[in-house]
Amino acid sequence: MARWEPGARDRLGEVAMRLFADQGFERTTVAEIAEAAGLTERTFFRHFADKREVLFAGQDDFLQLFLEPIDAAPDGTAPYELIGRSLVAAGAFFTDERRAFARARAVIIAREPALQERELAKLATLKTRLGEVFGERGVGEPAATLAAEVGVMVFHLSFQQWITKGEKRSMATIAHERLAALTQLVTE
Repeated sequence: MARWEPGARDRLGEVAMRLFADQGFERTTVAEIAEAAGLTERTFFRHFADKREVLFAGQDDFLQLFLEPIDAAPDGTAPYELIGRSLVAAGAFFTDERRAFARARAVIIAREPALQERELAKLATLKTRLGEVFGERGVGEPAATLAAEVGVMVFHLSFQQWITKGEKRSMATIAHERLAALTQLVTE
């Protein structure tokens, strides 16, 4: 096995995803992933803390995706507009090039209760952090928590539609539609 080769992380991730899909997450070992990628287990652990991280790496980046547009917004920006800004950023991140991976990831997670729990925990962390950020911007309670819940709900529903088999619309388009539907619901 090669000691160092460029692209090891990507290769490990691709092989892991294939093995998870073919034989299941629980039945796939790190040793199998590393061997199939032509690398060592040690190399795997240099790139991922454990095999779950193939699916959940980038939690901090995921949070920042939503928080940066809020941080960049002028003081006094309404919470609903802040949600919209975060959804625009999510739409820009979740491009068509990322859709195949997101679909495959969703299938793997749907098969494993422990992974489903981890996915829900990721969304709960996002809600908590958004609520804190809204509070730091002077949004009182319960509005800060409601805004965070609404933002994550719209994102989650949009994302689920975006990864649906046969869906071709962009994540940004779907998120915009969901936010518009919510606006219509609360203003009628």
